[in-house]
Amino acid sequence: MSQCNVVITGIGLVTAVGLDTETTWDAVKAGRGGMATIESFDTEGYRSNFAAEVRDFDPNQTMDPKDARKADRYSQFAVAASVEAMDQAGLGEVDDPFRAGVIIASGIGGMLTFEDQHARLIRRGSRGVSPMFIPMMIADMAAGLVSIRFGLRGPNYCTTSACASAGHAIASACDQIRLGAADVMIAGGSEAAVCPMALAGFGNMKALSARNDDPATASRPFDRDRDGFVLGEGAGVLVLESEEHAKARGATILGRIVGYGATGDAYHMTQPATEGHGAIASMEQAIRVGGLAAEQVGYINAHGTSTPWNDKIETLAIRKVFGDHAERLKVSSTKSMVGHLLGAAGAVEAAVTVLALRDGILPPTINLTNPDPECDLDYCANEAVAQRVEYALSNSFGFGGHNITLCFQAVS
Repeated sequence: MSQCNVVITGIGLVTAVGLDTETTWDAVKAGRGGMATIESFDTEGYRSNFAAEVRDFDPNQTMDPKDARKADRYSQFAVAASVEAMDQAGLGEVDDPFRAGVIIASGIGGMLTFEDQHARLIRRGSRGVSPMFIPMMIADMAAGLVSIRFGLRGPNYCTTSACASAGHAIASACDQIRLGAADVMIAGGSEAAVCPMALAGFGNMKALSARNDDPATASRPFDRDRDGFVLGEGAGVLVLESEEHAKARGATILGRIVGYGATGDAYHMTQPATEGHGAIASMEQAIRVGGLAAEQVGYINAHGTSTPWNDKIETLAIRKVFGDHAERLKVSSTKSMVGHLLGAAGAVEAAVTVLALRDGILPPTINLTNPDPECDLDYCANEAVAQRVEYALSNSFGFGGHNITLCFQAVS
């Protein structure tokens, strides 16, 4: 495998706190969250009645209206984020479409379409189901539509590994470049699962916060009063290139991906391994592949879900990987502001990590007002920290025991 450097030249974001990258990043730096009572459907009778919804999103701004009507909301998010990322990268066209590809993850795919079409089946019988049901619902269609939009004919697929999905997409895209199969890859994740079935399912398994009286403070990673995650939606997309390709065309390089680690817990369907061995190995592998000493890492964008088990075990894992250096690390959870985007979470958090390295601003963990004694690291509580860091990790851990850690380097 080639040892060529992989760089980031474009970022696109659609989140509950912003419909583009800079708006989202400004909100994250300021510690503004996007949690509120759900407006898209009636939540009476649900255990939780709030989420981090994307408001005022208009797919027609980045898609032809006819195409938008044939795309699930998660695909619409993916196209919008990809258009922004490609614009920033300055890649309206690519020299060789077979040397450019797309890997966009989704943990669930077109769940809104699935719900809608199932209701039509019940009401109207089989003939009531749209002929577009399957292509709208399947989880790979976001990658397909993005490739069609830009005419990219290189590697094209979807990764699905629950909350680790987008991290795996970015790692896989790096591999395509290092293998010599591509010069440019659009990589990330998209999710639109703020819907009755997801809210009921996650709520009934008691994974969601039930802080219905105060949604704004419901996502509180590492806080002693945390009671579950907040469902979020949106998309995150990175444009990745070989450094040689990016420099040859005069692109602005935002950051580098120097390594990743991917492991499995082999422990439980939903709970992380109690000793944190999968998370530990994932971080250790990312550091080793990046050719670093643990002491060179200055910041970790944590998985940080605001669930009792994850936050405690992730803290334990960080301490075991970094030893005494853990006392000097800065750690924070983007989910405290944008919610948990499931299969898209790792891409949004990777983007935030790159922006943190670019600007020398480490984002906060908001709502951390009552620290948990078992979560005893420096989580940038409630305020961003101005600090230049050269290397950072971004963790994503998913149901099924999937772990992925991405390692990024700042551009000097």
